[in-house]
Amino acid sequence: MSFWRVILSIIFPPLSVWDKGCGSVLIVFILTLCGWVPGVIAALVILNNSNK
Repeated sequence: MSFWRVILSIIFPPLSVWDKGCGSVLIVFILTLCGWVPGVIAALVILNNSNK
């Protein structure tokens, strides 16, 4: 997980997981609509788990 991805996930979470697949983008987008914090948390979790 790069520094720029973390910054992007804080500013606009759905854009940071764009290359992880349509499902990830949709989940993060819906969570961001529900509240900014759940979207950021989901984006960081998806970005953190994709490297393993």
